[in-house]
Formats: sequence, structure tokens, C-alpha cells
Amino acid sequence: MPRGVDLTQDVLLLAAVVVAVWLWLALQRERRRVLHARHAPRRRAAEPADRPWVAVVANPIKVDDPEGRAAWLKRVSAEHGHAPPLWLETTTDDPGSGQARAALRRGADAVFAYGGDGTVRAVASELAGSQVPLALLPAGTGNLLARNLDVPVNDLDEALALGFTGPTRRIDVGRAEVDVSGEDEAPHRETFLVMAGLGFDAEVMASVEPRLKQRVGWWAYVVAGTRLVRGRQTKVALRLDDAPPLHRRVRSVIVGNCGELTGGIRLLPDAQVDDGWLDVVAVSPRGMVGWAAVTASVLSGTRRGHPLVERFRCRRVEVRAEKPLHMQLDGDPAGQARVLRARLEPLALAVHAPSRAAPRPGNDLLRPRYNNSL
Repeated sequence: MPRGVDLTQDVLLLAAVVVAVWLWLALQRERRRVLHARHAPRRRAAEPADRPWVAVVANPIKVDDPEGRAAWLKRVSAEHGHAPPLWLETTTDDPGSGQARAALRRGADAVFAYGGDGTVRAVASELAGSQVPLALLPAGTGNLLARNLDVPVNDLDEALALGFTGPTRRIDVGRAEVDVSGEDEAPHRETFLVMAGLGFDAEVMASVEPRLKQRVGWWAYVVAGTRLVRGRQTKVALRLDDAPPLHRRVRSVIVGNCGELTGGIRLLPDAQVDDGWLDVVAVSPRGMVGWAAVTASVLSGTRRGHPLVERFRCRRVEVRAEKPLHMQLDGDPAGQARVLRARLEPLALAVHAPSRAAPRPGNDLLRPRYNNSL
């Protein structure tokens, strides 16, 4: 075969290889683009830079119709002169922190937490310390922060309107250290906005059956609690600020940034979400008679001391138990630990919520209360 023919064949073969490689690379680029589009969060459409916009961090388990709700949010955003919102769904691995960080990076003017108190806590942990406000779309069982801020919990339209047009106020943020062994060199750090608890209350929350909770709401906690009332007390040492430790036998210790539970029950009557104080309650009942006395004390809203319900105020607290106890943060189970340390970051978080109401009677306590009488 002539040499010219061989050279032509070599050139054609090389060209075919180059085309094949180019096509393969193009297919890979297209495959990556399709995968990215499939898994990326829904993005808002391009809008003029001068129009404000919000991000919505939504728990799809708590949202009845995610696609319908996303369209609803887009429509209401337009009615308020906003660009379409950025819709970010939480996952099992990331309940809201990563989504909130993404919203901050992209320059959101506000971030809506659409879900329960767990979603709110995760989003707030990233917004704390920034100027970007948190807005609440309550869709959980307790919605405790919303209740304490007087955000509507049974009307999402009103809650959404408040997020767009309501005043902005700043609230305290609780920071907790969870020390599993009591000697951890690097204890786990968490955020809470409502309450952190060690003992009975956390055990109840950990034992609630999800299906029952879906069917009957917060009554599921009552059902779970009745099964656990006969538990034993545990020795704890409470260190409040720089005071000497107090030694108690308790069923539960709760550290609160605010004090209202479902049904308007004020577990911590003096707690205010923006007063810079932690309110602590140690509950020490024995048997059904003891629990009846505790229940009567809590429901009455009394601020007077009670042998089974001790209340304290402090800037920081350490609760050290003789054995690992269940823990909860804003109503979510947080495993077991021997030591809980808590403090506040005063006014660290901006929220869209009604302006602070007039202080309730007895909320003008300006000094910590320590009681060594027992």
C-alpha cells in the first residue's frame, strides 16, 4: 500500500479518536449538569438587584404540600415587593444549619424557618451574631419559640405576613455544652432558644412514639409522661455563676431562655427571652403525690418557693449528675450526658416578631436567686 494512503488513514484514525474523546467529555459535562440540577436546591429566578428577597428553610416532613407552599411563598413575596424566595429543604443529615449558611452566603434579607422548633434552632444557630433576621412559619408540634414571641401558631398566613412586615427585635441565644462522660476535653456544643433539660422531661421526649405524636400532637407527651412518673431521683450538683454548688436529688433540671409551654403553661414565670438571664428550675417529686404537688405549683403560676419546685436565675449554670441522664434541647432529644453547661449570648439574634409586651408581674427581678435551704 502506498505510503500516502497509510498517512491518510493515520490522520483519519487520529481525527476519529479526537472526536470520540470530545464527545465523551461533552457527555460527561452534560451528565454533571443534569445531576447538579436534579440535586441542587430550587433557586429563585434572576431579579433586579435592588429588590429584597428571603430564603425559606423548610422541613419537608412538616410542610403539608411543599410545591404548593413554595408557590404560595412566591406569590406572597411578590405582593410585598420581594423577588421570588430561595426555597431550601432540610434533610436527615442537615436539619437546617447548612441551608441557613447558604442563605447568608447568597445575601438573603431574611431567613424563614418553616417547620418545628428543631428547624428553628438549627437555622438560628447560624443567624445568631448576624444582622439577618429570623422569621417563623410554625409547623411543628410545640412551636415553643413562636408561642413565647406571640407569633401566630395556627395561622400561617398571619405568620408569613409578620415575617415580611412585622417589627424586628433582638433576643438572647442559649449556648449549651453537652459533656457525655463529665470529663470530656471537647464537649459537644449546641444552641437553644427556649429550654435545655436534663432528666425526666428529656426522657419523656425521647420516648414519644412518632406515630402517636402525628395523630394527637402534644398529647403524646402526656401519654409518655404517665409511663415514666415512677422513676427514681438522681443526685445533681448545680453551680450557678460563681456561687458554691447546690446539691439536690431531682427528677429534672430545666434551663430556660423563655418560659411558656404549650397551652399557655408558664413553667418559668419570670423568664423573658431578651432579659439576659437564664431561669433554672429543679423538680424533685416522689411518686404520684409529689407529681400532683409539682403540677399544682406549675399550673398556678406561683413565683413563691416550693420544696419540690426550686427556681433560680443566673448568667451561666452547670448541672452535673451522678449518672448519665437524657437531655433535650428545645423539645428535641439530644442523647444522654452527665453534665450540661449553659450560658446566654444576650440579644444575639434578630427576629421578626411582635414588639415586646409589657412585663408580666414579677418579671422585674434584677438579681439572681440562690436557695441553699434544702
